[in-house]
Amino acid sequence: MDNRIQDHYFKTKNQFRFKMFRPSLIIAILVGAVQAKDFEIVNREGGAIWVGIQAGSGKQALNNGGFKLDGGESKTVRAPDDWAGRFWARTWCDDSTSHCLTGDCGNKVECGGNGSTPPATHIEITLTGSGGLDYYDISLVDGFNVPASVEPSGGSGDGSQYSCGKSACKPNLNDLCPEELKLDSPYGVIGCQSACFRFNTDEYCCRNAYSTPGTCRSSDWKNNYPKFFKDHCPDAYSYAYDDHTSIFSCKAPEYILTFG
Repeated sequence: MDNRIQDHYFKTKNQFRFKMFRPSLIIAILVGAVQAKDFEIVNREGGAIWVGIQAGSGKQALNNGGFKLDGGESKTVRAPDDWAGRFWARTWCDDSTSHCLTGDCGNKVECGGNGSTPPATHIEITLTGSGGLDYYDISLVDGFNVPASVEPSGGSGDGSQYSCGKSACKPNLNDLCPEELKLDSPYGVIGCQSACFRFNTDEYCCRNAYSTPGTCRSSDWKNNYPKFFKDHCPDAYSYAYDDHTSIFSCKAPEYILTFG
């Protein structure tokens, strides 16, 4: 190659490389690459669980919706920082049929987009929601099957009661469940059903004429079943309109989700 042509070639090539990888672009790439958050999922049950994950509308399924987790094990799942969805533990699962006695999502380990069959304790999370904060809660609206908690790691908040705290339902409610809500099995009581799932009435399910906070008050029910859940797990949702004492907020790079 002629020296003049060679000089021009390398000069042009270097200019192109500089334009393609200018510092501002590199910073943008790096920022984009780290705009994700981690969920560390921990199993403290005595045996294996099958973790279920359901993404909110328009959000991607994490780990295709689920995986097995042996007792004492943990697994970290990464999510986009605008993700929203729910996690739950499936228990008493059968490898031969791929079905579980609680929290079942079909004959599969990976739930895909499927939700859970009640009863199941849910951990619900919305990342980068209103005000740029993450929102999280424990929900017993679909009943209870295992104790659960969610807490931020390395988060910052305003120091209020529901800011960056640990939301948890620690007692094993299967042992305490009202008789009419118990889910019995050959292995004993394996779940505590919600009144909605057990009796399927408009009042207990907060639907139709009872579809607003003003018309669906558990204190007006013949049997205030949500009070049972709320008394034992005051941080958790007990029924559809219980959000005023159940939602936590924070801004954190990681959340620790524990079952058992």
